[in-house]
Amino acid sequence: MTLSPDLEPTLRNGLNALGLDADALAPRLLDYLALLVKWNATYNLTAIRDPRQMVTMHLLDSLAMHPFVESGALADLGTGPGLPGIPLAIAKPELQVTLVESNGKKARFLREAVRQLKLDNARVAEARAEALAEPAAHDLLTARAMATLATIVVVGGHLLKPGGKLLAMKGVRPDEEIAALPTGWRTEAVHPLQVPGLDAERHLAVIVRA
Repeated sequence: MTLSPDLEPTLRNGLNALGLDADALAPRLLDYLALLVKWNATYNLTAIRDPRQMVTMHLLDSLAMHPFVESGALADLGTGPGLPGIPLAIAKPELQVTLVESNGKKARFLREAVRQLKLDNARVAEARAEALAEPAAHDLLTARAMATLATIVVVGGHLLKPGGKLLAMKGVRPDEEIAALPTGWRTEAVHPLQVPGLDAERHLAVIVRA
């Protein structure tokens, strides 16, 4: 799959705006994007079809959280086509990423992406989050498009190590969802995020065990 050459400057400008190394990251992110566009034509992995929109709404949106992602083991719940897990794995080689996805077509794509991109720090777990038998194995959880905060901690909380954090990507500040967190969980911080090229609110909710 050959992408339009004008995508690369957009991606590079966005990476620079996020404080990331565009020279190191842009080629690998574009390889991932080409693979996603190719598979999406057949398997409908994401509703966004336009590669230009994918640069902003998938790649840069996923990477906007990077300053708050510490090294260690990260489980990306309901990752779909690998978002934000694959961009984070590309940007942070020291991060060990488990891509959790129960949909068979998406899991097949993820395995192929991990293989083709030679992502030694990423693995695919084809399972529902609540069925993943890896208790207290992860320092971090991410969830970008998955349910409410309360639902995420109910289905995925068992995966977190003591002292681990849920990093949940949200649009507007999720005050109602924060108020509905189950007993035993609290909000450590809510960070407003700036996604280059995206004219919409984005927030990162950091949730920990109380």
